[in-house]
Amino acid sequence: MKQKPYWQGVFPAITTQMKRDGSINFDATARHVEVLLDSGVSGLIFLGSLGENQAMTPDEKRMVIDMAVKVVFGRVPVLSGVAEASTEEAARFVHDAGMLGVDGVMLMPAMLYKGDPRETLAHFKTVAKSTDLPIMIYNNPISYANDVTPEMFAELGKIKNFVALKESSGDIRRITDIRNECGDRFAIFTGVDDLALEASILGIDGWVAGTGIAFPYENQYFWDLTRAGEWDKAREIYRWFTPLLHLDVSTKFVQYIKLAVQECGLGSEWVRAPRLPLTGAERKRVLKIIHDGIKHRPKIPKKTRRTK
Repeated sequence: MKQKPYWQGVFPAITTQMKRDGSINFDATARHVEVLLDSGVSGLIFLGSLGENQAMTPDEKRMVIDMAVKVVFGRVPVLSGVAEASTEEAARFVHDAGMLGVDGVMLMPAMLYKGDPRETLAHFKTVAKSTDLPIMIYNNPISYANDVTPEMFAELGKIKNFVALKESSGDIRRITDIRNECGDRFAIFTGVDDLALEASILGIDGWVAGTGIAFPYENQYFWDLTRAGEWDKAREIYRWFTPLLHLDVSTKFVQYIKLAVQECGLGSEWVRAPRLPLTGAERKRVLKIIHDGIKHRPKIPKKTRRTK
């Protein structure tokens, strides 16, 4: 199987922009895509948790992916999150996403059910065997209950189209444990924003960035510093960035990051129920973090535009 794409670099998880009434704002989403491409990202992930996948109808998900593929137009790989409640539905969506032109998928465990290791492995294996698309395995036991351990990753490594993993357990030791267990079998991405520097030091291939979609140029510059081993400069940026990156590790990370996107002029805060926009003291607290970040935004070198 041709592994397309070769997975490395920043693959931000983009929000699905909404209108005030909760309907999808395709035009606003497309505009945000262009800014992210201009910042130098290596790929884009639509319909992840940040993209409010589970709040959409099956038809809406397919419409978002159709739009994504057409707007990106081959400039970087397009991935779709897969967050279905059943293995059958997950396989069906992966098939449809492939027909719409995605370059790969980010596969979550079956939602709404805490499976044991045998069931979790069976879900991943069954979906993988239904497609030739390359797959990133998404491990987030904090949010989705099912933990994919290093030993389980080694078992999944026997299937050729599992090519990458998004490690979001929150345990930074997992990066080394996975390398020791699996070698270089997988491209390892961190999915926890406020562990990005620590994970980079331990040796990762990519970053599924969240908060960085509101600060894409600073996000990419920070990543580039880690690739160059310029750790002093990277630490300086990281200290500015960390209060913002903490917004990614909250139950309301969608609302927090969408609010940051809005305050940076790249979209709006509107979300789809059951989520609601922030109010009161919580909103003031998050706005202060965002506005402080904007106020003290570091100066970074100008980059060559990527969208031309």
